[in-house]
Amino acid sequence: MQSIKLRSHVGSDGILQLQVPVGHADKDIEVIVIYQAVEADSAKTPEELGWLPGFFERTAGSIPDLERPPQEELQQREPLE
Repeated sequence: MQSIKLRSHVGSDGILQLQVPVGHADKDIEVIVIYQAVEADSAKTPEELGWLPGFFERTAGSIPDLERPPQEELQQREPLE
């Protein structure tokens, strides 16, 4: 038995349409569907999602601009046999 977790959207008609790749063709399979309504994460504040108050304000821009140092020449290696 395999378990696949999907997140999908119910259309305005109230019908959920699923397309689930199962890796089988021309076989009978048994499908069990359990559904649960979820709240939109975009409506929650960072604190409601578990972040400390003011975390993003304190950390945004705290890392100075990073520069990549000059790179050495590419090593020539023996080919694989």
